Amino acid sequence: MAATFRVLGLLAMLLAAILAQEQGDTIAAVTVDDATASAADDTLPSGASAEGEELAEDDEEADIVSAPDHLPPSAPGPLEDCDPEMVGFELVTGYVFSAPGNVLDSIPGTLMLTDCLETCQGNDSCQSVNYETGLCVLFSSHADVLPGALTKSQFPVFTIYAQKSCLGVKPCEKAWCIDRVHGYRLQGFIKSQQVVASRQECFEMCLGETEFTCRSVNYKNATGDCEMSHMDRMTVAGSTVFHATEGYDYMENNCVEEPTKLCEFKKLNGRILKTVDSVYQDVGSVDECRELCLNSPYRCHSYDFGDTGDMVCRLSHHSRATLSDIQDPYLEVPEAATYELSSCYNVSIDCRSGDMVARIQTSKLFNGKIYSKGSPNSCVQDVQNSLEFELHMPYDNLECNVKKNGLGRYINDVVIQHHDKIVTSSDLGLAVTCQYDLTNKSVTNEVDLGVHGDIQPALSEEVIVDSPNVAMKITDRNGGDVMPTAEVGDPLALRFEILNPNSPYEIFVRELVAMDGVDSSEIVLIDSDGCPTDHFIMGPLYKSANSGKILLSHFDAFKFPSSEVVQFRALVTPCMPTCEPIQCDQEESTGELRSVISYGKRRRRRATTSVSNELRDDLLLVQSIQITDKFKFEQAPKNNKTSVATESVFMQSESVNGFCVNMAGIIVAGTVFLAAQLAVIAAWTFIWQRRRMNMKHHQDAMSVSVSMPSSMSVSRTDSLCKLYDGGYGRRF
Repeated sequence: MAATFRVLGLLAMLLAAILAQEQGDTIAAVTVDDATASAADDTLPSGASAEGEELAEDDEEADIVSAPDHLPPSAPGPLEDCDPEMVGFELVTGYVFSAPGNVLDSIPGTLMLTDCLETCQGNDSCQSVNYETGLCVLFSSHADVLPGALTKSQFPVFTIYAQKSCLGVKPCEKAWCIDRVHGYRLQGFIKSQQVVASRQECFEMCLGETEFTCRSVNYKNATGDCEMSHMDRMTVAGSTVFHATEGYDYMENNCVEEPTKLCEFKKLNGRILKTVDSVYQDVGSVDECRELCLNSPYRCHSYDFGDTGDMVCRLSHHSRATLSDIQDPYLEVPEAATYELSSCYNVSIDCRSGDMVARIQTSKLFNGKIYSKGSPNSCVQDVQNSLEFELHMPYDNLECNVKKNGLGRYINDVVIQHHDKIVTSSDLGLAVTCQYDLTNKSVTNEVDLGVHGDIQPALSEEVIVDSPNVAMKITDRNGGDVMPTAEVGDPLALRFEILNPNSPYEIFVRELVAMDGVDSSEIVLIDSDGCPTDHFIMGPLYKSANSGKILLSHFDAFKFPSSEVVQFRALVTPCMPTCEPIQCDQEESTGELRSVISYGKRRRRRATTSVSNELRDDLLLVQSIQITDKFKFEQAPKNNKTSVATESVFMQSESVNGFCVNMAGIIVAGTVFLAAQLAVIAAWTFIWQRRRMNMKHHQDAMSVSVSMPSSMSVSRTDSLCKLYDGGYGRRF
């Protein structure tokens, strides 16, 4: 953990510098240059302070613009006469207020931004604060009075500036009301627009809006235009609608109530924030840290645990989505990790007389669908760019598969699926129940993420092709062991390998398609150019570090909602001596494009006068995989095993590119055919023998001798009556 403590070692050293200054000078002489450099030594575990000398030198060289040393105290303003219940704070991240002559107090060792704000709120003379993890500085003035004193402070750590205001609208119970970003604007989601006299009046309109949920405002300083929006940086995370715009201030409403019932955090490896809002010690586990984040007095969007000391939990209202305007907000620590809030859901069930309605509210714009797990195609609701959606499930409609479980009790399983066609690890499973008691209605809500299940899917293991011998395998993320089982969301890799290490060929892959074995649904993973269509589902193809004969592509196990069978089909083309990679544009979560290399390539047409490096026709690989979802729904008992291993062999002929034959299927089909032939032969023999016996009995019956009198020798036209009259009946 030594690398983890490098920036935190800075804090202890700078705190010592502050204490040394306090011994020889008064607090009023402490400049903001010294204050902002102190940065939270109390977040350090014992023994870590000796490691911060290098960063301390960087901090001393940081450029900070200070106001004059002796500024007169600001004139009394509305804050002196403000009702304490009407006081609110406005935060500006990455800026520092430099006014040494107006410093009221400097409080080292402050590990909570909320404690710093409460101290300022309890001091009638305090009008603003600077906060870094471990240091709180109080001022008797603010940036609206001294606008030149507010400057950027983002390196080596970023500072948070908070300004106290007397609001015309009663603020919420949160620690602060507004987050402000200089020179930025959120475009495309304007719900209301007006011209106002000041920035404060603009965000007060947002705080008091009742016709819709106002999450943010754009304020144009030159004209007073105030644009209110029902979106903010978190709801549109991953898009490009939030960008730098000169002359605007973006302000975000921290009083908005976000869903907190079902929350998903994404792990960001190798990084921790340089400045956080809260530091908790003696926290027992990462789960406790997560609960502290979800129940914090502000909108907590990230946390880390155990990276700055044993049992230390750090929380922040920032994440990558809200730090686009900050330079290098993270400290690179390979063994550390930050958990960022991806999205949260609130689920409510409305039990009505003839149906149940599942209503979903989310904290991030949702694109996908919600459906009944047993009827993904018939009981489904498509959702596009929405924060609220619902699914109606009638009791008398077989398409929604609502089950009656006891007297007046109805249950169903619902899936919230982000992708249009496949189930991924980001999806949620909900078990919903409605219980009716005579004429009185009672509702029971049961929600289950189902990420830990005993159901293990089966993966087909290997597909072998000829010329050259190429194997496609499902392996672990490093391309090592073949995975016999998996679950939706498991980190896997698709491995293409030339089995002969001395082969002169290399390969590239294109047109990789995943297909549903039931209703012919399919999704293209690698396009005809060899580039991934969605890098969140399947990454680019790259050469293994161990051998140029191996191509790997990372993906998380997924399935189609209507089937547990996923078929992979790919075109593999050999080339020699090497295959040329292709440049692919990959969109990051921030909306920026990044160029990546993939070893897939569009097949080039052969020239009649030149020799192409594509020496053979494309090889078609087909593989079937069985994957069970992760949702912990009740399953009917099954006698069959969940793990099935099959092998498919690729055969190539001169006249065609190739075809795939299932060897086990050929054996079974041959056995059935032979059995059918034997059955036909046996049936034919039985019928022939029976017919032969019938003919024998018939001939015996016709051989009875009959004597007729001479008078009975008549022509063929004589009737039976004449025979009986002539005495035939009696003789017989």
